[in-house]
Amino acid sequence: MTAIALDAMGGDDAPRVTVEGALEAAAAGVEVILVGDSEVLGRELNRLGGTGANLRIVHAPDQVAMGDHAAREVRRQRLTSLYVGMELVKSGDAGALVSMGNTGAAMATALVVLGRMKGVERPALGAVIPAGDGQVLFLDVGANADARTSHLVQFAHLGSAYMQSVYGVAHPRVALLSIGEEPSKGSTLVIETHEALAQESNIRFIGNIEGRDLLTQHADVIVADGFTGNVALKIAEGLVSYLFDQLRTTAKSSLRNKVGGMLLLPSLRGVRERLDYRAHGAVPLLGVDGGVFIGHGRSDGHAVASGLLAAQRAVDRGMLPALERSLGAPPASNS
Repeated sequence: MTAIALDAMGGDDAPRVTVEGALEAAAAGVEVILVGDSEVLGRELNRLGGTGANLRIVHAPDQVAMGDHAAREVRRQRLTSLYVGMELVKSGDAGALVSMGNTGAAMATALVVLGRMKGVERPALGAVIPAGDGQVLFLDVGANADARTSHLVQFAHLGSAYMQSVYGVAHPRVALLSIGEEPSKGSTLVIETHEALAQESNIRFIGNIEGRDLLTQHADVIVADGFTGNVALKIAEGLVSYLFDQLRTTAKSSLRNKVGGMLLLPSLRGVRERLDYRAHGAVPLLGVDGGVFIGHGRSDGHAVASGLLAAQRAVDRGMLPALERSLGAPPASNS
């Protein structure tokens, strides 16, 4: 089994929650490398009564704080948990790195240490979101605020390959997020990208979809620039939280509502679990020459464990070779 490295010092509540998540994932069979200050991590393991099974520590004395400037920290510090973790991926000692820390720093460090896959202009962050009875990969959700047509076409190839290899979707349907279904609707970027995707023979392009279709199962891959994708995803997450807060408040407002809430509670819990970001834990940074998964800074231990399990699944199912094939590049020797 290939080990998964964890940036154990990254995140709002690290290293407490990262060690908790590492122990949960290790108990589920993931071989985890905790990367960070060995003394601090050792204390956390002792506090939680952790064992050495499926778990080891690689010392990295420094860390990148959530508010640090990404590019400056990458240039200045090479002993951070992020940098050392990326080096483990580059050397092949780890199949992927999971980080709940500074997103900008994680992307910058990945580009410095791992570099881009051959042929990739811009890496993209892909979020797996529930849709109907399945999942949809939505990318880019924040790596590239500005994008060109060629970038979005590559995102479509990367996303299609990811859904094929990791989720077993034989012929992923690829859609472009726009303000209308017609090819003539949208910004200049969207219209030009629609024209380009329609000519891609290796992609099953089904056309434009609107924001209302984000959580449906109209497509398996949805493509957008990073600014649009991030805003759309955050609105969806916020709306879900708002609706459940309103339901909880309403259920407490009267005896009849309390009884109705008790009857609906089991079903609502199932819906919430599907929509909860903690179920996936971390999203892949597609297009860098190695496995990198980035999660929420506010993640708890369960979200960290989910991120580690997602990374392990992607490695086991041949994510990197599939991405390389989608770009027409020969698989790298360490993949």
